[in-house]
Amino acid sequence: MAGHSKWKNIRIRKGKQDAIRGKLFTKLSREIIIAAKSGGDPATNSRLRVAIDKARENSLPADNIKRAIQRGTGEIEGAAYDEVVYEGYGAGGAAVMVEVFTENRNRTVADLRHAFTKCGGNLGENGSVSWQFKHVGQISIPRGSLDEDTLTLEALDAGAEDVVSDEDYYYVYTAIEDLHKTNDALEKAGIRAEEVALTRIPTNMANPGEDDLRRILRLIDMLEELDDVKETFVNVEIPEEMLQEA
Repeated sequence: MAGHSKWKNIRIRKGKQDAIRGKLFTKLSREIIIAAKSGGDPATNSRLRVAIDKARENSLPADNIKRAIQRGTGEIEGAAYDEVVYEGYGAGGAAVMVEVFTENRNRTVADLRHAFTKCGGNLGENGSVSWQFKHVGQISIPRGSLDEDTLTLEALDAGAEDVVSDEDYYYVYTAIEDLHKTNDALEKAGIRAEEVALTRIPTNMANPGEDDLRRILRLIDMLEELDDVKETFVNVEIPEEMLQEA
């Protein structure tokens, strides 16, 4: 996952966020629609609250947020989206998991298969690579002046399983069912997250060669350009210098 996190950060630092704003808005709206299926009140639906916060942070207009909630609760008509996870292999045998929100699975599968094939990989069956990842909650907190020991103690008291860090962020990992409870406790302690989400941490790392790593980067790029794709996970570590070239 470290490589994937760096890939996303590199894209943001290179200023590509504006270029994909339309696609980003589409993905944020779909996330709200899915979350609102469990209830349209963010005060009682923590997943919806997180989705709305993320949308606001990325400047999704308030009217778009309102319509997405209404579509999710069924107040207004709209496409019915399903959450689906697809599995496959990238170049060099790397494991790839792709989370999507889709209203047309046939179209989504065709788009995914095209991307995998073009980048030297292939879609797999359910369960083919999921055993190589651990599905957990992740709370991403900017380092700033926050003391790591203080955060770790607060996080563990709040129900977290682990806290790791890189040069920019602390990552608090939780059991899936404890994600929002832990985040709520951290917020009460004055620690605000930049992102709260479910993630998939690789437990079995692949070690493809340089050419295959470049194909994997291309695959990630192609997948993230698809409106249906919410998130992509790979079990490889991408060298920083290769990310800088991307």
